[in-house]
Amino acid sequence: MIQHLRVEPGTKAHIAQRDTRDTLGIDGKGAAAVRMEEIRERLFELQERLYAEAAHSVLLVLQGLDASGKDGVIRAVFTGLNPQGCTVTSFKVPTRTELAHDPLWRVHAAVPGRGEIGIFNRSHYEDVVTVRVLDLAPRPVTDRRPAHIREWERMLTDEGTTIVKVFLNVSEERQRERLQERVDDPAKQWKFNPGDLDVRERFDAFIRGYEDVINATSTPWAPWHVVPADRNWVKSLAVAELLLDALERIDPKLPEPPPGIAGLNIA
Repeated sequence: MIQHLRVEPGTKAHIAQRDTRDTLGIDGKGAAAVRMEEIRERLFELQERLYAEAAHSVLLVLQGLDASGKDGVIRAVFTGLNPQGCTVTSFKVPTRTELAHDPLWRVHAAVPGRGEIGIFNRSHYEDVVTVRVLDLAPRPVTDRRPAHIREWERMLTDEGTTIVKVFLNVSEERQRERLQERVDDPAKQWKFNPGDLDVRERFDAFIRGYEDVINATSTPWAPWHVVPADRNWVKSLAVAELLLDALERIDPKLPEPPPGIAGLNIA
């Protein structure tokens, strides 16, 4: 499954040609639920080791168009993990102070520390794709940002952060259905932002923008993965598998116990 999702460095993502309803060979919701429970148990164990060892970190970057389901993925994958070892950061429109710095300034401050798993719900890639599509900065400015990102991510990797980058690939029709649910369901109306409709009108432009930036920034040290996002149970399981793979590759170890602890009786 994971190999099918990965955008190999130097190749094209072909986002628009991918099947957003692909089940990735998973045999239905029931099988997905069973596998998800197995993964959660293993993630809990590996997260505890990661936190205790405090030598490595994991950064999960979640990108996708509006209504691609980033929030739902976070809930599904991280339920049951120790919140003490997880951080979730959502990047909003930059403040005046943030705009006075380079675009990675505020992002670097949110990178997880050693022993932690960090989740970016949207990320530094907004400062390329969204800024380009909405024409918020001159093109020469945004054209140099992918190169900056590649080297910044290389530095993070060299310093012990494993980066898992995921693009949740939702179809235009499924996006419409989910946005309509936000309008129709009183419990979801708070999620609806009229500005989402302006972005929706540029659906194809955003897909082209993500195609370009993914092609330019899928590297050996931080490859992209394109996950079909029309089916909630598929995308959640796929992201869980990617996270599990990252932690298995790190293979964190519990620290050695303090000297003299063997045979110690607590009075």
